[in-house]
Amino acid sequence: MLQKVNVVVFDFDGTISASDANLEFFKYCFKHSIRPWLFFPYVIAGAIGACLNPCGVWWRQTIRCFITPKMVKDFSADVVKLHKQNRFGWAKELVAKESSKGNKVLLISASPDYLIPGLVADMKFDAVFCSKMNREKPYKYEFLCWGKNKVIALDNWALEHKYIPNVVRAYSDSKNDLPLMEIAHEQVWIDPKTGLRK
Repeated sequence: MLQKVNVVVFDFDGTISASDANLEFFKYCFKHSIRPWLFFPYVIAGAIGACLNPCGVWWRQTIRCFITPKMVKDFSADVVKLHKQNRFGWAKELVAKESSKGNKVLLISASPDYLIPGLVADMKFDAVFCSKMNREKPYKYEFLCWGKNKVIALDNWALEHKYIPNVVRAYSDSKNDLPLMEIAHEQVWIDPKTGLRK
């Protein structure tokens, strides 16, 4: 039998944390390895692709094509440690507050699965969803958790647990999350630079 549950959804980058986890990993790679510099023409091609088709997957993979399993293994923990310092001070307390009201509290992020779980491990979300990357080719997406795919991630979670989700609130900084925000009763828009509500 299906159970109706109240759900609160948080985005990550720019919503509960300043800066972008993907970008921080990207910059860390350039500082600690020569490999990204060797692939720089592909990075430029990917950046051009982003301008032409912001919704595309091709450019996202092209711009990251230098990332190897070894880089993920060697760099992820350091990036997580550094990037945690960018979390907005209110974030952990607000997640706990939403949970204390009896809501299921979810994090749904487009950032990769080799960063997000570590970045929010201490925040006690009921579930965490992010982009699933190919283990052997970690620049390739198996599931891009972005745009309408965030709603798909929510629906799959609800189906698995036999829930009927009632999205009470959704927190985001970006119009890219409109598909998710539009199913929420309350939309909370966050300024990604200050962490304050818009």
